[in-house]
Amino acid sequence: MITLKNGPIWLQNNQEIIETVENISVEQGKKNTIAYSILESHNSSDVEGTLKLTFDSLTSHDLTYVGVIQTAKASGLKEFPVPYVLTNCHNSLCAVGGTINDDDHLFGLTAAKKYGGIYVPPHQAVIHQYMREVMAGCGKMILGTDSHTRYGALGTMGIGEGGGEVVKQLLKNTYDISTPKVIAVYLEGTPKKGIGPQDVALAMIGKVFKNGFVKNTILEFVGPGIENLSIDFRNGIDIMTTETTCLSSIWATDEKVREYFKIHGREEVYAKLTPGELACYDGLVHIDLNKVESMIALPFHPSNVYTIKELNENPQKILAAVEEEIRKQMDNPEITINLQDKIVDGKIKVDQAEIAGCAGGTYENMFDVAEILKGCSLTHDYFTLNVYPASMPIYSQMMDDGSAKSLLQAGAVIKTAFCGPCFGAGDVPANQSFSIRHTTRNFPNREGSKPNEGQIAYVALMDARSIAATALNGGFLTPATDLLEEIESDVEYKFDASPYTRVYNGFEKANEDEIVKLGPNIADWPEMIELQEDILLKVASVIADSVTTTDELIPSGDAASLRSNPKKMSDYTLSRRDPAYVPVAKEIQKLEEERQAILKGNQIELSEELNALIDKVLENVDSTKENFIKNTEFGSVIYAVKPGDGSAREQAASCQKVLGGLANISVEYATKRYKSNLINWGMIPFTASPEIINELDRNDYIYIEGIRKKLEENATTINALLIKENTVKTIELKVEDVSKEDKEIILNGSLINFYASQNK
Repeated sequence: MITLKNGPIWLQNNQEIIETVENISVEQGKKNTIAYSILESHNSSDVEGTLKLTFDSLTSHDLTYVGVIQTAKASGLKEFPVPYVLTNCHNSLCAVGGTINDDDHLFGLTAAKKYGGIYVPPHQAVIHQYMREVMAGCGKMILGTDSHTRYGALGTMGIGEGGGEVVKQLLKNTYDISTPKVIAVYLEGTPKKGIGPQDVALAMIGKVFKNGFVKNTILEFVGPGIENLSIDFRNGIDIMTTETTCLSSIWATDEKVREYFKIHGREEVYAKLTPGELACYDGLVHIDLNKVESMIALPFHPSNVYTIKELNENPQKILAAVEEEIRKQMDNPEITINLQDKIVDGKIKVDQAEIAGCAGGTYENMFDVAEILKGCSLTHDYFTLNVYPASMPIYSQMMDDGSAKSLLQAGAVIKTAFCGPCFGAGDVPANQSFSIRHTTRNFPNREGSKPNEGQIAYVALMDARSIAATALNGGFLTPATDLLEEIESDVEYKFDASPYTRVYNGFEKANEDEIVKLGPNIADWPEMIELQEDILLKVASVIADSVTTTDELIPSGDAASLRSNPKKMSDYTLSRRDPAYVPVAKEIQKLEEERQAILKGNQIELSEELNALIDKVLENVDSTKENFIKNTEFGSVIYAVKPGDGSAREQAASCQKVLGGLANISVEYATKRYKSNLINWGMIPFTASPEIINELDRNDYIYIEGIRKKLEENATTINALLIKENTVKTIELKVEDVSKEDKEIILNGSLINFYASQNK
C-alpha cells in the first residue's frame, strides 16, 4: 500500500520514478521541484540554505487572533500589510464564560476595521474552508495560526505556526527557516469504492509519523494517481498532512483545479504547477491508491492506525493493547479504562459519530454520507450522528441537491460550520463513550473530557463513508468497503457565495479612528523582563511520555474560552496531564517577583523562603547573596521527551511564560512551530541526551551561570548545575538550531520586548 525510500529520488515528467539520471546534478534537480519555485518566489534571503519568506495572506481564528493582534499592537502595528483573515469558528458555540466569546468576536470585527482586515462572522465557515474557497491560489503562500493551514491541493503552500510568526508578518518582517527538504508523495492507481480521503491520509500518517520520515519537510504530491482524485478528495488528504509533522505541502495542479477556481469565481488564480522534466527529491512516499483499505486511528493518536477489517477480526487483542497504552499515557489510577466493553457479541459498537471541520465537513463527504443513509433510519439507541458542513455555501448546496433533507430524514443532526468537535468545545461524549470522527485529531481528552474529574472518552478517526456505513449498521463498526452499492458523487457542485455577504473585507481600508472594543476578559500581556545574566530553574514537571501534545500542554475546550486573558488561561497549563505543575511554577514565580521587588527597592527584607533558597544554591555557587539576587533570574522549566506535537496554538508556550517559565528541556521538539513558540515567548529550547530523564525530579533546581553571555557568544553546549535535595552534579544542555535572530528574541525576554527595543 505505502512504501518509503530515502533520496535522492528522481521523477521524470511528473509520471515516472527513475533510478539514475545523467547530465543533471542533484542540486539542479532539487530546483526543478514545485516547492523550490514557490519558496524562491517568496524569499528575500541571499544566503544559501536560508529562507526569509513573505506570505501573500495570513489567517487566524478566534482562538488565536486576539493574542496576535494584542502582541502586534504592543509591537507597533499600524495596519495589516497583507490580507489577514479573522474567522470565528472555534468558540462560537461554546456555552461557557458569559459574554467573553462574543466579546472576542467584536474585538475581531473592530480590529479588522481599524487595521484593514477581513472578518468572517461566526457560523459562516471553518477557517480552512474559507481560505480554500476565497483566498487560495496557485503559487501563493499562506501563513496561519492553526496547525492545519494546508492548501497544497489548490497549488497553495500553507504553513501553520504560532501567533508570533504572524506578528512578524504583520510588522513587515520575514519568516526565517533553513531550506527544508522536499519529499515526493507519489500517487498511482484509483481508490476502490468506499475509500475516502481520510483512509489515504491515515494510512500515510501511520507509515511516517513514528519514524519521523517527513518531519519538518515539504510534501510534494506528484504522479499519475492525482488525476483520479477529486478536489475534495485531495483537500481531505492534504489537510491531514499536518499529522505527519511535515512543515507544508504542495500538489501538482491540473484542469480539475482550474475548474474548482472557476466554480468559485476565481479562475484567474489558477496556474499549472508541475515539477520540471527531471526533479530530484530528498525522499519518497509511494502510495498505491488501489490498495488502500478502510482505516481507523484508535485512541489516542492519528498514527495509531489499523484497517477496520483487522480490528473487527481481532477486537479483543487490539483493544487490549490500546488499553494498555492508554493506561501508560494517562498515568491516572483513578480512571478505569474500559475500551473492551465496546465489544458486543464479538463486534465493536460505538456510541457517537462526528463528521466536521476542515477534514470532514467538505461537500463530497456530506453528499456521500447522505447517499449511504438515504431512505434509512438511524438506530434509536444511544448512538448519534452529528454532521457539520464546513461552510454555509456547502450547506446551501446541500439544501439544493436534497442531501441535507436525506440526512435529516435518516436521523442525523446537521449543525453550522464550527470546529468544536475537533477541539473539545462541542458534542463532548459521555464518560467511557467511544466516538468515531472524521476530524483531524484524537489526542487524549481533546474531545473535551476532564481526567482530573474522573472522565475519559475514546475517540477514533475514520473516513466519513465508513462512519456512514457504521451508522447504517446500527452503530457497529463497519468499513465502507463492505457496502454493496457504488457510492456516486457526481452531482455538479455550485458555489453559492451569498452567505458571505456578511463578511467584512477591509483590506487596504484601514481606519485609524476606529476604536478596538475590549471586553472585560481581554487583557494585555503581563510585563516580561529581558533574560538576566544567570538563571535558576525549578523543575516543575517531568513528562516521560514518548510524545507530549500541545493539547496536553494547554487543553482546548472550555479552557480556550479564556484565550484572551493570559493570566486566567495560564491556570489551565498541563491541567489534564500534570495538575501539580501550576502550583510548583507559581512557587518559583512568587520568589522571582520578590527578587524584582528587592531590586526596585520595594522590599528590603528577604522572605524566609527566598533566603533559604538562595542559601541552598550558594552552598554550590561562588557568589555573594547580593550579586546572586542582582544577576540571577528565577523561573520554571518543563522536561518532556518530545513536546509540541499537534496544534500551533502559542498558548502552549505563552501560558508557561506567564507562569514564569524560562525554558523547556527535551530530547527533541516534535514540531518546528512549538519550538518557534517557545522562542517567541523568550523561552530557551534546551535539548539533552535521553538519559537526563533519569536525573530530573520535580522540585529539583538547575542553575546556569552566564547563560546570557553564552547565548550572545552562540555557545551550543551549556554546562549547568543540577541541585537536588541531597546531591549536586553538573549536567550538559544544548541550544542547537537556534538562529542569531531567535537568540535576540530570547535575550530580550519575548518577541514583544524585541520589537519594543527595535522601536526605541
